[in-house]
Amino acid sequence: MPPPSTRRQAEGSHRPRPSESWSTGAQWEIAHGAQRAVVTEVGATLRRYSLDGRPVVWGFGEDEWAKGGRGQVLAPWPNRLGDGRYRFGQVEGRAALDEPERSNAIHGLVRWLPWRLEAKAQNLVAARCRLFPTPGYPFSLELRVEYRLGRDGLTVTSTASNVGRETLPFGLGFHPYLQPAVEPLDLAFLELPAHERLVLDERGLPTGEVRGVQGTELDFTRRRPIGPTQLDTAFTGLGRGRDRLAWAELSDPAGAASTRLWMDEGFGYLMCYTGDTLAPQERRRAVAIEPMTCPPDALRSGRGLIILEPGQRWEGAWGMVAR
Repeated sequence: MPPPSTRRQAEGSHRPRPSESWSTGAQWEIAHGAQRAVVTEVGATLRRYSLDGRPVVWGFGEDEWAKGGRGQVLAPWPNRLGDGRYRFGQVEGRAALDEPERSNAIHGLVRWLPWRLEAKAQNLVAARCRLFPTPGYPFSLELRVEYRLGRDGLTVTSTASNVGRETLPFGLGFHPYLQPAVEPLDLAFLELPAHERLVLDERGLPTGEVRGVQGTELDFTRRRPIGPTQLDTAFTGLGRGRDRLAWAELSDPAGAASTRLWMDEGFGYLMCYTGDTLAPQERRRAVAIEPMTCPPDALRSGRGLIILEPGQRWEGAWGMVAR
């Protein structure tokens, strides 16, 4: 055993740098005007986003980790993958079941991996993550995510590139929780662009049935209070304007404080979650409005799955505008 002085020196060498967290690595802070955001090295996670000091998203502390998926990037599949198993051509994937109570693999692989900083400016940070073949995802995929603050709020641009020799499947999602400006959550007003929902079974997996939401408890196509409604719902049939963007909004009753979230045409699905299954002290604190390129279980069903040939690249964007 080394002498105490040597042990102290060795232990001290593992202390995080001032801009680094024990739990999520480097903290990349950006700003524009009254907006502030922090993205972490682990997962390229949006840990914090605020306007004039008001939280826009429900984040977490510097020495915490992203419980409940807060602010995480979800790839190479978003949401749930039944039994963690799928087949693509002659290749079989076997992912670890990190939602064991439902026998699901959930939210992909990159949310717990360190990302490499590619670019950093006052109002911008971009990071990359390369997935090498593993039993859970036997393909070579490189992801790039850029967070940019500007006059139009926060813009998140993503690219996915097939850097391997074989055709690959993938899906992408993001997990921001929008922070209401009122308490309790029941008093907040919600508007979603979704006209349809996917029917989910007891494991949270799509049954294959799609239903319209008009006239049901899940119809938020017009701004209305959330009330007691519990959401853990996969929506589709997204209405878009002339700009081809789909918009969701969370606001206070008067509409004075609001956050609008938009998605381009790369994101055809929207998961909405009111946090009713989180730890008791964290339930119904915020609303997760999650842009997704595909629905849950897409690696098995093929629905909405993006297929990239070697050398091909996909790009999509979403963002938030707060006031």
